[in-house]
Amino acid sequence: MKIAFLTPEYPHTKTGSAGGIGTSIKNLAQGLLALDHEVSVLVYKQKKDATFKEDGITFYQIKNVKCKGISWLLTQKKIEKLINSLYTQKKIDLIEAPDWTGITAFVQPKCPIILKLHGSDTYFCHLDDRPVKWFNRFLEKRAFKKANAIISVSQFTAETTKQLFESNKNVEVIPNGIDIHKFSNIDYNSTKNENIILYFGTLIRKKGALELPYIFNKVYAHNPKANLWLVGKDSFDIKTKIASTWELMKPLFDEKAFQNVAYKGSVPYEKMQELIQEANVCVFPTFAEALPVSWIEAMAMQKPVVASNIGWANEIIKNGENGFLVHPKEHNVFAQRINEVLQNKELQNKLASNGRKSIEEHFSNEIIANKSLAFYKKVIHEYY
Repeated sequence: MKIAFLTPEYPHTKTGSAGGIGTSIKNLAQGLLALDHEVSVLVYKQKKDATFKEDGITFYQIKNVKCKGISWLLTQKKIEKLINSLYTQKKIDLIEAPDWTGITAFVQPKCPIILKLHGSDTYFCHLDDRPVKWFNRFLEKRAFKKANAIISVSQFTAETTKQLFESNKNVEVIPNGIDIHKFSNIDYNSTKNENIILYFGTLIRKKGALELPYIFNKVYAHNPKANLWLVGKDSFDIKTKIASTWELMKPLFDEKAFQNVAYKGSVPYEKMQELIQEANVCVFPTFAEALPVSWIEAMAMQKPVVASNIGWANEIIKNGENGFLVHPKEHNVFAQRINEVLQNKELQNKLASNGRKSIEEHFSNEIIANKSLAFYKKVIHEYY
């Protein structure tokens, strides 16, 4: 089968930095290639139009069209032309596209379009309890209704999106996956420091970045040896309009606790495993996700996880069995769970072992690629 992915991001030096959408596509692409299928990646929002091939994947870089007032439409039509050309040349059988800002709303392809729910702007604004731009909602709702089929990375995202777009369409749930061989940790007890707490992800309000200082202050009060490492790019804060979330976070730490905080900024994706390896516990007090790859990566590397208990969370973690789930605003309980893990080696080992097992059973690239292929074949059969 010849599968194409349309995306605004992909983790490659030629296509720029990427977040969760790009990372999940890369993981799935690698899983599909391992099963001897062909993969193309169409990346829009690029600085130039270009084509290149690497590691078995054909990349098409698409420069957005600039024309005041109708750039979005002209860019979609440019994407449509490329998709139809590739289909006519028998280079693709179907296209999978993300729901973010409804990029396929006015694309008329000659092949099936599968919409992948990674979390639309409408979805995240709903979780953040803030208004969504009407135009984004319009495009996202139209793309949702026009899609030949829909996949969601979590049941929670599927049900929430259907409610927001007032739809009863069937949605197949296929979670994000990872390379469990790449994210593995044979000697998970080898960390040099016994008190490293790791957060990795964008420093942004919706991921609970502004809750972390309050949580760590309470961790430190009972465990002065604890260290908090923050890894990820800084970001603009939409509520205060301040350019740096990190600058908002710093004064929230107690003076003594702050001495044990290290903000390491962004690191290359390939280096992330090394930092996870050094951690004793990974923390994710987020308010808004679809199905976070970061949680899966940490668990695959046999690191205990203390994370948000909102929505999608119980689709990854069973509280007390392979991690802990706590509401981000419950700072005392969140801190207590972190300290329990840091100070109880037996508990660390239990969560680490169970976490790895659950990822192997449900979130490996091979499992996710096979589930995706079965769904792709069904869609193609029904389309023609």
